[in-house]
Amino acid sequence: MAEQDVAPTREEGDTAEVRVTIDESVGSLRLEQRVIRFGPGRSSPRDPGGRQELLYVTSGSGTLHAAGVEHLLEPATAAFVLAGETYEIENPGPEPLVVVSVLAPAELGADRRRVTVRFDDQEELRADERRRFRLLVDEDAGCHDVTQFIGLVEPSRAADHSHPYDEVGYVVEGVGVAHIGGGDTPLRAGLCFHLPPQPVHCIENTGPGVMLIMGVFPPAGSPRQRSYEADG
Repeated sequence: MAEQDVAPTREEGDTAEVRVTIDESVGSLRLEQRVIRFGPGRSSPRDPGGRQELLYVTSGSGTLHAAGVEHLLEPATAAFVLAGETYEIENPGPEPLVVVSVLAPAELGADRRRVTVRFDDQEELRADERRRFRLLVDEDAGCHDVTQFIGLVEPSRAADHSHPYDEVGYVVEGVGVAHIGGGDTPLRAGLCFHLPPQPVHCIENTGPGVMLIMGVFPPAGSPRQRSYEADG
């Protein structure tokens, strides 16, 4: 589903325009994904309630205000908001500050939290010869319930495989095709997707450059996990 295909909502007096792209209505029972565009100014206070929230900035810059501390937000920065924590986002403008938000269960709690994590600061790890990834919010950031990462897919088709976990994702950059259960779905920047556990799938990057995909799955762990992987 493309974010543009979802009608936005905005609370009166707020700077945030919210599009809910993935939730239980499409079979995602544990994770809810939203794309939020913050206009210039300071947003109304936001609270993920009994869930924790993982943010990823796709464009724009600004400040996350949480627990009396200011945290810089810029493209390719992740942020980890605790369950019940109130925060505000300030955008100096004039361009929107766009984030992908994933609400996730908060069952195991958090410790040693890193509020923000920059993609550029994270080690690049290899999933296989065609794909790499960088972990953003995970156990090293104090989050024990879910993992947020950026996958980097080279121009190629990966081997068919499946995962033991539920996953939501967002195409940050690039074009390609998702091959899922015998069907083909075109991929492009701004497209959101949900993968339930076990379906065999693969991502094919049909573009000239590296495809970037932001993914979130429970529990905390590695994107290398496989229930099945085809040879080659």
